[in-house]
This record gives sequence, C-alpha cells and structure tokens, in this order.
Amino acid sequence: MIKHKLIKVNEEQKEFHLTNKSISYVFKVLNNSKQLEHLYYGKKINHSESFDYLIEREGRPANNLYEGSETSSFEHIKQEFPSFGTTDFRDPAFQIKYPKGDHISHFEYQDYEIYDGKPTIEDLPSTYTETDDEATTLCVRLKDQYSELYLILYYTIYRDLPVITRRSVFKNEDEESYFLDKAMSMSLDLPEKDFDLLHLNGAWARENHISRTPLSIGKKSISSARGATGPVHNPFIALARPETTEKSEEVYGFSLVYSGNFEAQVEVNTYNVSRVMMGINPFNFSWKLEPGEIFNTPEVVMVYSNNGLNQMSQTYHDLYRNRLVRGTWRDKDRPVLINNWEATYFEFDEDKILEIARESSELGVDLFVLDDGWFGTRDTDNGSLGNWTVDKRKLPNGLRKVSEEIHNMGMLFGLWFEPEMVSKDTDLYKNHKDWIINVPGKNVSHGRNQYILDFSNKEVVDNLYQQMDKILTHVKIDYIKWDMNRYISEAYSVNLESDRQGELYHRYILGVYSLFERLQTKYPEILFESCAGGGGRFDPGMLYYSPQIWTSDDTDAVERLKIQYGTSLVYPISSIGSHVSTVPNHQVGRNTPINTRGDVATFGTFGYELDITKLNKEEKNKVVKQIKMFKKHQKLIRTGTFYRLKSPFESNEVGWMIVSPNKSEALIGFYQVLARPNAPYERLKLQGLDPNKRYKIFPGSEYRYGSDLQNVGLLFSQNETTRKDEYWSQNNKSDFNSRLIYIKDFGDNFSD
Repeated sequence: MIKHKLIKVNEEQKEFHLTNKSISYVFKVLNNSKQLEHLYYGKKINHSESFDYLIEREGRPANNLYEGSETSSFEHIKQEFPSFGTTDFRDPAFQIKYPKGDHISHFEYQDYEIYDGKPTIEDLPSTYTETDDEATTLCVRLKDQYSELYLILYYTIYRDLPVITRRSVFKNEDEESYFLDKAMSMSLDLPEKDFDLLHLNGAWARENHISRTPLSIGKKSISSARGATGPVHNPFIALARPETTEKSEEVYGFSLVYSGNFEAQVEVNTYNVSRVMMGINPFNFSWKLEPGEIFNTPEVVMVYSNNGLNQMSQTYHDLYRNRLVRGTWRDKDRPVLINNWEATYFEFDEDKILEIARESSELGVDLFVLDDGWFGTRDTDNGSLGNWTVDKRKLPNGLRKVSEEIHNMGMLFGLWFEPEMVSKDTDLYKNHKDWIINVPGKNVSHGRNQYILDFSNKEVVDNLYQQMDKILTHVKIDYIKWDMNRYISEAYSVNLESDRQGELYHRYILGVYSLFERLQTKYPEILFESCAGGGGRFDPGMLYYSPQIWTSDDTDAVERLKIQYGTSLVYPISSIGSHVSTVPNHQVGRNTPINTRGDVATFGTFGYELDITKLNKEEKNKVVKQIKMFKKHQKLIRTGTFYRLKSPFESNEVGWMIVSPNKSEALIGFYQVLARPNAPYERLKLQGLDPNKRYKIFPGSEYRYGSDLQNVGLLFSQNETTRKDEYWSQNNKSDFNSRLIYIKDFGDNFSD
C-alpha cells in the first residue's frame, strides 16, 4: 500500500482512495479490461486493504468484453470516464473521430502519479493552492488501444474542504490527426437515483432562480450554446436528497470553471444508476488534435455536503473567495461605488459627471464609475463599439481631466468597456469586416445593434489590447466594468480552416481569457467587475479574472431577493454586484423604500445606480448612514459565513445572515415582501452561532445566548413600532419592508 497525505493506493488491487477529514472518493482498475470502475463518493469512510465490498456487478446481463473477464457489460458498470463502443450504451464522456470516420475508442490504464499541491491549467482559469500541503493531486494515465492517443485524468482533493476537482487531458502522440467531437471534464456514476436535481435558471433581469425537480429514468440536462454561459442556465448543478434542506441531509454539487458553451447532464439508467457529466457542450464542438498537441478541458469543482445546501454553498464560497479569485483585490475591502448609467444613460457631459461625483464624494462613496457612452460618438446603443477613443463633445478635456478631478475629490475612477463587440459605424468594422463572427455570403444577425468580434483570432485580441492599453497608460483607471451584451449566433471564423470551425466557441472564450490576463498582468491594481447584460456570464471562470460580477441589470429590491438568494447557492457574497437604484425602478416600475433597497444591496459588493443629485435631504442622510453601516460591517460581509434562513421562492418573508469566522458577531437581513392583515408572528431561527456565547442584539438592549437565538429565534411582528436606529429600516406595516439586525458577543461584560 502507498500512502500520501490525502491519497492512498492499494497497489495490488489498483484501488485509489482520495480522502480527507470529510469525504472519500474510491475507484479501481479492472484487472482484464484495464478500465476504471467507480466504487464510492460521499462521506468519509475508513481506508481498507480492499474495497471489493463496494463493487456492484452481480445480477446483470452477461455480455463480457473479454473471455474470462470479471466484468459484465459496461452498460452495467459504474465507470470513471466512459467511452462509446465498449458495450456501454449510455452517453460517453468523450468521442474521438478516427481517420476512418469511426468513433470507437478503448483507453486502458497505464500508470499514475501523485503530486503535492495542484498544477495550473494552461490558458484556462482554475482553483489553485498557495502551498503544496493544501491539496494533493492524482494523475491517472490511460492509452488508446487503437492509436497513440493518451487520456490523462486529474483529481485534486483539498485538505481542509470537502472538495475534489476533476478535469481531463487528451494528448496525441500519433503521426495522424484526430478530432475530439466530445470532451467532458468529468463523469461520475452514482449508484442510485434518489435525488432532486437543482440548478439555476432565468433570463435577462431574472437570473439565477432556483429550480428543483426529482430525477427519473432518462436524461436531464442544462446547457448553453450561446458562446457564453448565459443567463438561461448557470454552469452548476446539484443532486440533493428529496429530504435535503438548507441545513440537513446530503447534497452533491458540481460547478464548472468555464465561461463558454457548457453542458451538465444526469442520465439515469434502468437500474437507477445516475451518471453525472459536465464539461464543454458537444453541440457544434469539434477539436482537431494534431500530432504532438494536447487538449485541456476546464475544471469541475465537486463539493459533497451531508449537512444540507448551506454547507455546500459555504464550501464553494470559501474555495472560490480564497482559491479562485486572485490578485490585489482578493483580500481587500471593495470600494463603495456609484455608477452613472441609470442616472444619465447616454445623456451626460463633463459637468454632469463631475456634479454626480462631487455629491457622491460628500456622502462617502469611494468610487465613481463612468458607464457606457464616453467614447466615439455614442449617443445611443447603435454605434461606436470598437472605437475606444474619448468623445470630446461630452468630455472636451478628455478622460484624464475627469479622472484627475475625481481623484482630487478623494475618490477612485472607473470606466466601462465592451471589448468583445463592434458597431458598423467604426473604422474597426469598415477596415476589418473579416474580424466579426459570421459566415461570408450568409445572413449575419445584428443583435443589439452590434456584432461580435472574432476573439479566436489573435490579431483581434491584440487590437483590443492596444486600444485599451492606450487609455490605461494615459489615464488613471482604478476599476473596469467589462460588459458583454450579445451572444454568438452564426458561429464561423474566416480565420479558421473548414475542419476547425468546431473550435470557434472554445477558442473565442480562450481569447477573452487571454485579454483579461494580459491587462491584469500589466495593471494588477485595477479592480475588474465582469458584466454580461447583467448576470449573463456569472460563472467561476469569470471570477478568476474579476472578483466581483454584476449580478443582474434588475436592481429592484424585491426581484433581487430571489436573484441574490439563488446566486449565493454557489458564489460568495463578496462577488455579488449589488446596487441601490432609483424608484420607480427602471426594470419593473416598483416603488420600494430606500432603506429596503439598501438592506438588500448590503449583502453584496454595495453601491449606487442613480442620480444622487436628485435625492432630497432625508434620502441623502439615509445614504450616508447606509454607507457608514456597510463599511462598519464590510469585513464581516466579505469574509463571514453566509446562511440562507428563509427562501423567497417559498415564502413572503426572506431571511439570511453572515457570521464572522470566530462566531463573535453576525449581521442578519430580514425582508417582508407584502404586508398582510392580522399576520402571524414570524420567528427567524439563526444559524452558525456559538451556543454558549451571550450576544447583544442591535437595535435594542437585549442579550441572548446563541443556543436561544438558534433554537427559539428572533421574533418579528407587523405590529411593532418604528425604531429609530441604524439597523432598523422602517415600520413594517407596509409592503417591501426590511430589517438589518446586528448581534455581537459581549460575554459577561454588558457595558458598551
């Protein structure tokens, strides 16, 4: 037996056991066929000299692949990375087109290596380690029986988290070219179907709503074929037991670190085995693998929880916040910003911008962001994209002057870009029509008055880098809002040969990543916020380059309850772009109190999206209090453990909270959507506290033990009177009400 810190190998049986204090993952090599058989994934089990007791093969129809083999048909074997053509009629994890035109592969186990730490993936984002003792990586190498193709499977298990990451690598050591028509990142066969499938779905302005449906025999899948992950489905699924709640029972999470076309599928066979696969969407995908080349698939992050959805989410939050987000801003408090978009849209000039900035500065805002409309001659959304030169009609003294003025106010300065798009009225389009994604001689859709630049072409990426670098070199920019407002429809690149057109989608997103990487390497101090018509590209791949993402263009406080609640299923609160906007709300026309808008936005990055010069004195005073309150608790919000307490998908009331790592303080948000006559009392049972600590509750002078707050809870009533306190919003005898409550451990010393 070979033992490593987190990976144990039974050499004689060729069994691999990845385990830490929380989880176990076990698979083995079949003796005769040299295929990989999956045995177990779940709560930690003790290591055994043999895991034969986990094997489930008896009583299945015999269809042996090899004479004397110990295997029945592979259709009835739980596998690690199944192929087509080995008597398994379920969907394979990959398909390779051979020179004869067939897709029959047979990869056999060769050897393995174990590494301390975690290797990076060339040209792709991934989670990482800072020291080699944080994780251990298993690399299993298989060879195709019919060619000199190799398949390498990577498994990384983290030491302190119930996390295993998986990915696959295809390597061509043959003298001929092959085509990858499907290349998933991972496959997992679970021995039962007693699960609900959870995923996040939506549309523009309705992102990341939670869907939950039982598994049944057959296939269930979510995907994107838009060129980006998209708002319709997020690249995440979870399999939860029917009885799983936020705080109890089992759930398996699967999250893809990728920003392009993806597919996540669960196939249940007639023996109730559930096959989970996730990776690049095989639709319109084909990758020509030349001799000597390798193809890396993106990484899947697998999380196991036996304490409900909250524990799964907290694991993702911890990992993504600390080992996916990188750079200068990873561990820094983010600036409170104001964006001028909903204040002015395209109608602004230098005086108006500086007026908003000046008043914002006086109220305590840290960062002013100049949104769309500062470049070319862009007065509407029908032109100037790709012409990243300042519009001197609006800003006669240039961007540098605006930046200097705003910095002199004590604020940071941010700028909006949409680098991936081009408009017809620009020199970039007129001189380089071959740089847009389209099929020459066929229809090309003109979506949102713009075309998509072909980021699979390095010349295009170089051009955009040079345009942006020219601005960043001459103007002090502290923040970039990177927007993307339409998707790939007619997928074709004149830069690619006919047998490589299936590579466009993936090469496009690699080009996006490369531009991010080049800019961040040169300008590491800039804070990037990704945006895609709101949350249309809110995925782990983007988090690797932008530590915060604009969650939705819908800034209505009531709608945001569902959007932010769903987003928190996977993504840390510190990544959720959340702003206070004006009323009536520009997306749904609803009027909500400014207190409620602030109380919702507090659980995110926090900022404003309105014309602050039009607020009255009372509203401005509330803005000052909101900003002071947010900054007071900003570290708690950024680093604390988030708990969902009451779901907006199930109730008129919503509750959530953040607890500090040492459990000494917590911030609770409670929201009532509609007022009701003679409403019942609401008790919100808290979570994550130290049951033996005595907490003081703000507002008020009440002290209660953690055990009491968790088992009895906080009491809310529509009959309470208004409380004049920084944590208490307004009388809750109204629609769209909210409360923020802060609790702090004072021990036995109750003096303030």
